[in-house]
Amino acid sequence: MAAIEVRDLRKKYSTVNALDGVTFEVKDGTFFGCFGPNGAGKSTLLKVLTGQIEPTEGEARVLGLDVRGNGVRIREAVGIVPEVESPPSYLTAYEFLYFVAEVRKIGNIEDRIERWLRFFDLEATKGTLCKDLSKGTRQKVMLSAAFIHEPRLLFLDEPFVNLDPIYQHKLREYLIGLREEGRTVFLCSHILDIAQKLCQEMMILNHGRVVAAGSVAELTRKEDLESLFLRMVSDDAPA
Repeated sequence: MAAIEVRDLRKKYSTVNALDGVTFEVKDGTFFGCFGPNGAGKSTLLKVLTGQIEPTEGEARVLGLDVRGNGVRIREAVGIVPEVESPPSYLTAYEFLYFVAEVRKIGNIEDRIERWLRFFDLEATKGTLCKDLSKGTRQKVMLSAAFIHEPRLLFLDEPFVNLDPIYQHKLREYLIGLREEGRTVFLCSHILDIAQKLCQEMMILNHGRVVAAGSVAELTRKEDLESLFLRMVSDDAPA
């Protein structure tokens, strides 16, 4: 079964083709990586898949739901970490997580919040307004909000950004655990060494097009992910 199905997806902003005929599939239970340079279309793709913006052309389904007209249902079912950490400035870290848990109508709210406060060592800052938190701490709050309802599908846009090496390692180990449980993860990241250790399947976007796709093991059999990435996004890479 496919958790994500995309066929000839296009998104145009004025004269810019942010997505230009993207086609791929993510099977249920797969840890999937989406890589590309800045402006390649990664964040646009994630926004389309989570129903935040509609595509110009093409088809996309997430958990069997057409992204057109089903954005709320999709976002109810998945967890999302956006590219920019943005918890509400007027709420404390604890209040934001409580709000997310209430909106998602999950049980054992206090226990679930405490779990993530402990995991990311946020106990000392749980009463601090989000606007007064460091970038790294805001990122931990956003990750906690995405994980708190234990979704079957996660969309993670640069989840390791602003985390120090200790928490990058801790997050990586948690994500490995999700992979072993058979959860589905769609990851966008510039930290390619971590991504190579996590992902089973992958694609590389450049100028809104897929320039490489397949299993990580096969694509990196003769070169590491960084070398492959640089080769595929260079100006003289094959179209």
